[in-house]
Amino acid sequence: MGFLEDFQASVEALPAMLQRNYSLMRELDKSLQGVQTENEQRCQQEIEDIKHGLESGSITFDPAKLKFSDEAIEEQKHCVRIADEKVALATQTYDLVDAHIQQLDQFMRKLEELRQEKEAATAAATAAAAGTTVAATVTASAGTSTADNTPKGGRSGERGRGGRKKTAKVPTEQPAPAIDLELPVDPNEPTYCLCNQVSYGEMVACDNNDCKIEWFHFGCVGLKEQPKGKWYCPSCIGFQKKRKGK
Repeated sequence: MGFLEDFQASVEALPAMLQRNYSLMRELDKSLQGVQTENEQRCQQEIEDIKHGLESGSITFDPAKLKFSDEAIEEQKHCVRIADEKVALATQTYDLVDAHIQQLDQFMRKLEELRQEKEAATAAATAAAAGTTVAATVTASAGTSTADNTPKGGRSGERGRGGRKKTAKVPTEQPAPAIDLELPVDPNEPTYCLCNQVSYGEMVACDNNDCKIEWFHFGCVGLKEQPKGKWYCPSCIGFQKKRKGK
């Protein structure tokens, strides 16, 4: 589970990085408000001076010369620079969170792969053990039973995955293949979820109407019960955040 430890280490540093960026954005916002207030006062005063000059005749009306002072224009440019810096910092913060979300999605897929591998290994071991038991039962009862009789172990009525009955005739030289625990999936059956598997067990629907996957297995998205209120899948969470940030 080394990948889980790596993700935990990266997440532990995330709150401090977010707090730093938020503090910088607050400082930029405070600085921007101060410069804007000074610029508004300067521009208002210059407009009043121009009006008095035109009324008294000390200033000749010339649109090319009637403009704000260099100090006022420089303050306005400084406001734009602060705003651009704040936007860049907000974008950096969003990308940081989005990168961790994508990393979490990768780790969830890896965890699901490990779970499936473990289940496959367990199923194979169970099939081998069951096949050996059935073969031994058939061999022991070969002198007293016909080829079509049910083995003494009484396992002919059991069902494997998918509802297929195990066959009563079990070749003694190849016991394991006699029990088919895995049935082929219907190629026409639709698949869902991050694992791209067919529908099974408890599932939850993404509340994003444009979600490409729509339905997800509880285990694949870390749920144990039906969520309350609206729920969005890992892919659509990032999309919703981008829409809110615009």
